[in-house]
Order: sequence, then structure tokens, then C-alpha cells
Amino acid sequence: MGFTMGLNLLLLMAMVATNILSLYHLSSTIQSPKQSPPPKNPVPDHLLHQLHTIRATINHLTRSHPPPRAASSSTFKPSSDLLLYSRLSPIASSCHNHPDLLNKYMDYTPFSLCPADSDIAETLILRGCHPLPRRRCFSRTPQKPTSSLSHDPFASSLPDQNVLWDKYTCKSFSCLNRHHPTSGFDLNGELTNFMTYKSELDLPIPQLFQIAKAAGAVLRLGLDIGGGTGTFAARMKLYNVTVVTTTMNFGAPNNEAVALRGLVPLHVPLQQRFPVFDGVMDLVRCGHAVNRWIPVTALEFLLYDADRVLRGGGYLWLDHFFSKGVDLEKVFGPLIGKLGYRRVKWATASKNEKNGEVYLTALLQKPVSR
Repeated sequence: MGFTMGLNLLLLMAMVATNILSLYHLSSTIQSPKQSPPPKNPVPDHLLHQLHTIRATINHLTRSHPPPRAASSSTFKPSSDLLLYSRLSPIASSCHNHPDLLNKYMDYTPFSLCPADSDIAETLILRGCHPLPRRRCFSRTPQKPTSSLSHDPFASSLPDQNVLWDKYTCKSFSCLNRHHPTSGFDLNGELTNFMTYKSELDLPIPQLFQIAKAAGAVLRLGLDIGGGTGTFAARMKLYNVTVVTTTMNFGAPNNEAVALRGLVPLHVPLQQRFPVFDGVMDLVRCGHAVNRWIPVTALEFLLYDADRVLRGGGYLWLDHFFSKGVDLEKVFGPLIGKLGYRRVKWATASKNEKNGEVYLTALLQKPVSR
């Protein structure tokens, strides 16, 4: 109680002082027809400084300790989902929670080359500081990029000279292929992905189109969540379907690889609201990045955001989602079931018998109308 009264008294004094200084400032600038023009600086600098300080103090105090709500018939109560989501993904205000990283990111020389700090930017994004603050500096470009780029999303190789390799351990795509052969940078090895049927967990793209055709659905636009180097988008491009890929770099130039293949990379984390309008997508695919490591509530928000961007009759594809078998039965299965989608495909298989982990591949169709 004593702290609240002291805080209210401080706010009252600050508001009174602000009003007095504001009135003084206004009265000194108002001129009548008979008066001569006011001096160039009618208010002393120290008074203006005090005014700004008081206003900043009020803003800080009201943010830290909002005043108690006035008693009334209708009191404001924040949405429970807003409070819940603000803890999971702090809606850009998380930038203030990491002042050291934010100051590093914003410590640059305006109107010059941006510092080589893309790793700091990605770290901030992963911590909920997204969108990042804008900067007035020029983005860096490779020294000698290739003069032309291939239109073939499955070209024989990706050009090393079009990537800034400074922050990566590997300095070429061939190095990545040697040390991470399944990471998606070997385009020759990616040719058969999404095209062959090896087990019930696979859904080849030709079969996907057959399913859509039989249901009278059209596939034109898609979103690939956690799409790595963009192989799914690349394959769909050959079917005249536009797919944008959300991907993070995580020590390898995934975004650069997607762009070099003539595709669109969205540099956004899994916890961010998809930068896509409501009800415009025909297909949303969740790749390997979407799995049991995501907190259950965060996954629930992700699935409902996928529902938001899908049009009626659109498809949600969970591709090789893995979890504990018991969790799939008791947690993730019911969570997916809440969407009320029609099950077109639901296939499970063991991933690791020792740990009781299983894979799930599910193709679900959103109701045409609700």
C-alpha cells in the first residue's frame, strides 16, 4: 500500500510539473498581432531537458507499474490468450529483454556498410525480437558474384561466390556436402526427394496432385514451414505451384540456398505469426523442424496459424512429425484433432524403438466452410 501511494504521489507530482512546463512553453510561443516575433529559443534548454526527463520517467513508471484500474461497472481484463502468447513469443517487445544483443545490433555507422552481424540478427529473431529494428546502412554483398543465375531449381551446383561465408565454418557448398551430406545442399541428391514412395510415411508429389484432383481441389499457392534449402518448393515450382519457404540458417546458408534456386525464403522462426494473409493458401506443409521439441502450446498456436492462412478445402501436411508414441496418442493426436480437419492420410511408423519414438505423416483437409 505504501509503495502504491508513493508511486501515485510521484506520478501526480510529475504530471503537475509536466503541465506547468508545457503551459510555460505554450504561453511563451503564442504571439498576439501587436507583439514582435518571439525569440529563437523561447524556452531555456535546461527546462526542455527537464520536461523530456519527466515525460520519460512517467512513461517508464506507467510501463513498469501501471496505475490501478478505476472502479467501474466494466473493468478491462487482458485476453488470456494474449497473456499466454506473450510468454511464449514476446511479440517484438522481447527486444527490450536482450539489451546487450540489441545494442550490438544497433551499434553501427549510419549511411555506411552494415556490420557483419547477421548471426546477431538471427539470435535476436530466435529470442522473439522480430521484426528487427530498421537500420540506415547498406547491406553487404559478395565481392565477385556470378553475373547470371540459373532458372533451374535443381542445377548441378550452387555458386559459392554468391554467398558471404564469413560466419560459417564451411566456406563452400562442397564443404557442406562433405560434412553434412543430408542437409539439402547436394542438389543431385535432392532430385528424388518428394518423388518416390519408400514407406507409408512418404507422400510423393504426384500422389498429392491425384488426391487434390479427386477432391476437386486446386493447388496453386503453398507455404513450407521449416523447409531447409527449399527442395519441396523447388519440386512444386516444376508443377507450376508457387511455394514460399520459412527457414533459418543455423550455421549454414539455408536462406541463400533457397534464393539461389530461384525461390522465396522467409527468414522467420517457428514462433512467429506467418506473414501471410488469411485464407489464401492452398497447402501448408510442416517439415522436420516441426516436431515434439516445440512446446505443446507453441505448437498449438502454430497449427491454428496454419489454419488461419489456409483457404477452405486447403491441405495441411505434417511430414514426418516425430514424437514419443505415447505422446502422439495422448497429446499430439488430440491436439491435431481439435482442428476438425478431414483425415486424408494418417500413417505412423517407428522412428526409434528403444526410445519409443514414432513418425507421423498426416495429410488433412480443412473444411470448405464453417
